[in-house]
Amino acid sequence: MHYFFLYTGLFLCLLMVLSLYRAVFGPTVLDRLIGANAIGSKTVLVLIGLIYKRVDMFVDIAMAYAMLNFIAVLAASRYFQKKKGLL
Repeated sequence: MHYFFLYTGLFLCLLMVLSLYRAVFGPTVLDRLIGANAIGSKTVLVLIGLIYKRVDMFVDIAMAYAMLNFIAVLAASRYFQKKKGLL
């Protein structure tokens, strides 16, 4: 089971690198915002879970944080759509 969490953590770190690329080089503000929120959600699960050696405990926290990030992205996209400032 230890190897499963190790490989899952490495896979999530790879996904964080892809999200970092989108956050830095995203063509629009919303792409950058989504990339930054994805990095934050995965950081809660992987890094904090591995520090305390209780990944299973932080899954609920990461899911709640991901839901808050999703709502924030929806609110920001609605704001930028009304403002017409997507670029």
